[in-house]
Amino acid sequence: MNTLFVHCRPGFEGEACAELSELATARGVAGYAKARAQSACAEFVCHSADGPAQLMAQVRFADLIFPRQWARGAFIALPDTDRIGVLLGALADYPVCGSLWLEVMDTNEGKALSTFCRKFEVPLRKALLKAGRLDEQGGGPRLLLSFVSGREVFTGLAPAGNSAMWPMGIPRLKFPREAPSRSTLKLEEAWHHFVPREQWDTRLHGDMTAVDLGAAPGGWTYQLVRRGMLVTAVDNGPMAQSLMDTGLVRHLMADGFTYVPKPTVDWMVCDIVEKPARNAALLETWLGEGYCREAVVNLKLPMKQRYAEVRRLLERIDAGFKARKVKVAIGCKQLYHDREEVTCHLRRLDK
Repeated sequence: MNTLFVHCRPGFEGEACAELSELATARGVAGYAKARAQSACAEFVCHSADGPAQLMAQVRFADLIFPRQWARGAFIALPDTDRIGVLLGALADYPVCGSLWLEVMDTNEGKALSTFCRKFEVPLRKALLKAGRLDEQGGGPRLLLSFVSGREVFTGLAPAGNSAMWPMGIPRLKFPREAPSRSTLKLEEAWHHFVPREQWDTRLHGDMTAVDLGAAPGGWTYQLVRRGMLVTAVDNGPMAQSLMDTGLVRHLMADGFTYVPKPTVDWMVCDIVEKPARNAALLETWLGEGYCREAVVNLKLPMKQRYAEVRRLLERIDAGFKARKVKVAIGCKQLYHDREEVTCHLRRLDK
């Protein structure tokens, strides 16, 4: 089990490798990262068998930026027949697991395998239960089988509480037909990722106020209104009339980079297409000056050195808050509904 295997967005394998390498070096875990372009996955191969377990014990999965899912384990080859028998043999030395997820890569080839996985999961689950390798009432680790092809699978383990919330890290969110744009799913996914579900009633409720910078036509405003918030939508473009008819939205035709709310609002969200450094500075100002208590902002990524640029911006934001003596929790993730961007969530921790 000397390999840490991760899923990622196709085209961001290099960023996942860079992040894993940096994390391993910082924690004294020797090894090397490798990936094939557009494969939607990456590996960190450790020099010691316990290396992946060390990394997973020291790193919170929720803090990773580019990996969508992770597991420690090994690749095995599958024959054309008796795949279940081969898997049971390979899993003989694994601990009894508490759950089973069959996963594929987020590629066209992976999507073609999803039908096979759906059919294969039921007999495999029955076989694992019968063999005593799966106890769904117990507290064992999650068994993650990532099918690279019909003949090769990564048999991995991950703590249920320290891995992705959804198979392959892909949330099953339904696009609301009344929303004015599909970008609405970005903010909904951000809330699922950054705000524990049991805290939604206290941190996302109808007595709150919010500002949406670059709001038109209102994809993100829709999510705020859905939670009952009073929203100031700042954009020179038109808002969807359905949102204006709710009575919860005030539309200001103004520049999102110069607008200042009075008084402080609970939430600021921003999906403006702009240089990442400018959006990062916006975050630092809004949280540092106390214009809002929480914020979700997208940072568009450059074509090259994307991981290095994200780390640089996050360090700059953090340094800015420290200089202001303001305590802020900072999270960053390339969400499934992101494209060439990452989503940042910030929350002031002082009263």
